[in-house]
Amino acid sequence: MALTDQSTRIRDGEELNATVIDQYLKAHIPGLTGEPRISQFPGGASNLTYLLEYPDKEFVLRRPPFGHKAKSAHDMGREYRILNQLNAGFPYCPKAYVHCTDESVIGAEFYVMERVNGIILRSDMPAELNFSAEQTRELCKSFIDKMVELHNVDYKAVGLGDLGKPEGYVQRQISGWSDRYEKALTPDAPLWEPVKAWLRDKMPADHHKPSIVHNDYRFDNVILNPNNPMQIIGVLDWELTTLGDPLMDLGNTLAYWIEAADPAPVQLMRRQPSNAPGMLTRQQFADYYAERAGIEIKSIDFYYTYGLFRLAGIVQQIYYRYFHGQTQDKRFAQFVHMNKLLEQMSLQVINKSQL
Repeated sequence: MALTDQSTRIRDGEELNATVIDQYLKAHIPGLTGEPRISQFPGGASNLTYLLEYPDKEFVLRRPPFGHKAKSAHDMGREYRILNQLNAGFPYCPKAYVHCTDESVIGAEFYVMERVNGIILRSDMPAELNFSAEQTRELCKSFIDKMVELHNVDYKAVGLGDLGKPEGYVQRQISGWSDRYEKALTPDAPLWEPVKAWLRDKMPADHHKPSIVHNDYRFDNVILNPNNPMQIIGVLDWELTTLGDPLMDLGNTLAYWIEAADPAPVQLMRRQPSNAPGMLTRQQFADYYAERAGIEIKSIDFYYTYGLFRLAGIVQQIYYRYFHGQTQDKRFAQFVHMNKLLEQMSLQVINKSQL
């Protein structure tokens, strides 16, 4: 089995016109020769990611999903700009080459970036890596270190001071995700009313040191060096990035962090090997983050619950497209059940919380 991330055949209904793309890229990227072979990366449930293989050069093309979408969540120009400007302060962003705003080319905006060839960890730790628990723990800490490094970037110095408004960030996230969730409701989805009320009641003040917020920082969005898998060489999926509270970003990551002791239904949602021997628990993750960031986190309950609610909002937006026949991807048929499970997980945190 290849350890480096592999593309596969393009899913039905998500095909691209290779001739049109080839003509566009050769007009905007000097020195391209030959014809591209296009395949699709199977991961991800939001923006679509394709591999373009030329005889002597490989690119990755990103475009929004087909069907209904929240425009702010699929802003190709925003992600293109972030990649090119943030790289000066956080050298793990792939180089972006071209951003196409002419939707007549492929039916949507898109951008093309370099391919960073490496290992992306999916649901389980590959046996071929043969990591000990100690090595896994060190990789986990390195993963957190990169998050702290991102949160310490001087966003004004890299020209991203206008990327968002840190003031009032927490309040906007709670109200914004509540609104987006309601707009994506389907008859079979839970309402989340007790959780939304609790989040509104427990909102903390703005963070004293706002930062760049990735908003989707997970193991399956980082790239490991194929020659040294302990080393992180790339971070992907910047389309949701903004400025705000770094602890809200931590909460987003913890929502995806399914640990070994979580019950079986929760394990079915796992998309990264956060349960592997040596991986930190959610509390240990937060404690290590706080230590490296030089701050105190008295409780993760608010941030973790927010992360679960936000994740449910993302899941429900995707399920809405499937429910209304705007995507044929069968993976999304079960997303409403994931939404219900996330609500139950949130209620369990709230019922035990000392906040």
